[in-house]
Amino acid sequence: MKKIVVLGGGYGGVTTSKHLAKLFKKDKDVEIQLIDRNPYHTLLTELHEVAANRAPEDSVKIELKKIFQGQKVDVVLDSIDNIDFNAKQLHSANNTYKYDYLVIGTGCKPTFFGIPGAEEHSLTLWSYEDAVRLKDQVRRMFSEAAKETNAAKRKKMLSFIVVGAGFTGVELIGELAEFRDELCKEFFIDPSEVKLTVADMAPKILPILPDKLIEKAAKRLQKMNVDIVTSAKITGVKPSSVVLGDKELEADTIVWTAGVEGSELVGKLDVKQEGRKRIVTNDKLQSVDHENVYIVGDNIFYIPEGETRPVPQMVENAEQAAPIVAHNIHADVHNKPKKSYKPGFHGTMVCIGSRYGVANVGMPNKMFMVSGFLAMFFKHMINMYYLFTVCGFNKVWTYMMHEFFHVNNRRSFVGGHFSKRSPNFWLVPLRIFVGYKWLEEGLDKLPKIFKDPNNIFLIPASTKAGDAVSAASEAAGAVTQTVDAQSAASAVESASTAVTALPVPDFIKSIVNWSMDIFFYTSDGGYTALATVFQFFMVFAEIGIGICLILGLFTAVSSAVTVGLGVMIWSSSMASTEMLWYMTAGVALIGGSGSMFGLDYYVLPWLKKQWKKIPLVRRWYLYTD
Repeated sequence: MKKIVVLGGGYGGVTTSKHLAKLFKKDKDVEIQLIDRNPYHTLLTELHEVAANRAPEDSVKIELKKIFQGQKVDVVLDSIDNIDFNAKQLHSANNTYKYDYLVIGTGCKPTFFGIPGAEEHSLTLWSYEDAVRLKDQVRRMFSEAAKETNAAKRKKMLSFIVVGAGFTGVELIGELAEFRDELCKEFFIDPSEVKLTVADMAPKILPILPDKLIEKAAKRLQKMNVDIVTSAKITGVKPSSVVLGDKELEADTIVWTAGVEGSELVGKLDVKQEGRKRIVTNDKLQSVDHENVYIVGDNIFYIPEGETRPVPQMVENAEQAAPIVAHNIHADVHNKPKKSYKPGFHGTMVCIGSRYGVANVGMPNKMFMVSGFLAMFFKHMINMYYLFTVCGFNKVWTYMMHEFFHVNNRRSFVGGHFSKRSPNFWLVPLRIFVGYKWLEEGLDKLPKIFKDPNNIFLIPASTKAGDAVSAASEAAGAVTQTVDAQSAASAVESASTAVTALPVPDFIKSIVNWSMDIFFYTSDGGYTALATVFQFFMVFAEIGIGICLILGLFTAVSSAVTVGLGVMIWSSSMASTEMLWYMTAGVALIGGSGSMFGLDYYVLPWLKKQWKKIPLVRRWYLYTD
């Protein structure tokens, strides 16, 4: 039995465990264990959204057991204090874990560069707890300031300083600028009283971006009334101020985002380290001291061939390193060749508030600079791609809810256009009326199909039998071809009464005619048995849709079928303008119209519970929370 232990449930640890589970799926003699001090995976790149109240607190957490449900990964909740590389053991306060292969992905923690008072007097943003603590602090300051009569105290309460103008600092200050506007309305404070400052010792903000994007980011922050202090010699942090050389910036809330270093555990390990407590690896991402110990994510210190700097501490590095680590462990177990790590990064993105961003993205040898809406679009797409790889449809759906649909104060890159929600009871009359119309249509046709099943009136006649679109008879008008006007067909009740069908592009006509010739028409222009079956199905479908809409049962499906039937009838050149009304109403009713005065209110929650019990559904995350 081979035992692989992945230490750390961050981006690198989770992604590596996913790949290991896939590679060793059929290896019964291999055990995979993931150890983390938290029962959840934290989306560190989204913490600023929680800290500034844009996204709900639980949006940045994904339960580890949920991520690996049904997979060959045993999730263990524990805090490792020491690693004995010679004995191949990990030690916590109460337990010892043995391993044959170890993957270290414990991530980083904030570093304070030895600046006096920085660690003691500032908040950080490097964990879920940090984000919640910061949000509470900001709200508390506004609440207390609203009642404070001392001008000096009030000014410090309403001053907020973020030290560090890298990605985390800029994203946080941008979100705080939007949060400021919300809190000012809530606590009746003039926005001009609130002072937001981002300070950095570097000569410019976001130093790894091109100058053009830096300028755009700076302009955006200035437009949001954020003060930018660069080339600042930060010499100390006091309980209510940041010391910049011979002057001080006063604030009761100071957030430190100026840099990171390896986790506390990594710092005390007896392995070769460079930079800020990063473990030196070879090109296979093995520790240079222990070939059975692999490193992933921010803990890697590796300079790729042809480069002068080590791989950056960013999420994409973890995502690209994880499959290499998993492959090399699998290769070692099965005596196959290992792969070298050859990263190819696709750029960086920074959001400044919820509606604006800057990005330098593309291929490793060709980058493109984008800003505004397009940059935010790329950021959201990349986030959703990662979430899909981790927790499938379930987490992508949740992300879309809190980023696009369930947002307040238009804090989304699409504004509030998708977040305007009316109570569903306004749709009840429309739902019942559309249901009644469908039911009326079906019940009207029901006697006809039973009286003469061979009378096909829901499918246009073959062109071999005459002009079905004009509904004239072949025998010089002696026989009238009745086509279903009730289901929005373009037929006639008599030779003198005609309904004009909605136009259909020629290429769609040709496709529909081809399919009908195969399934519905005989060689002599008559109808096949399948046409009769289809007509029965259509009539019963109309009755079923009508009943479901009236009762408010499976309304989303019934409404979608309404739209689908409309498209089908239109494509067959049988849809009158009335069908446009059916289709439009169907679209309006898709979004939860059965949850008010309908059976969906009772049935769907029960079905949802039963659905989640199915192993395949849980394995592929095909459900919503």
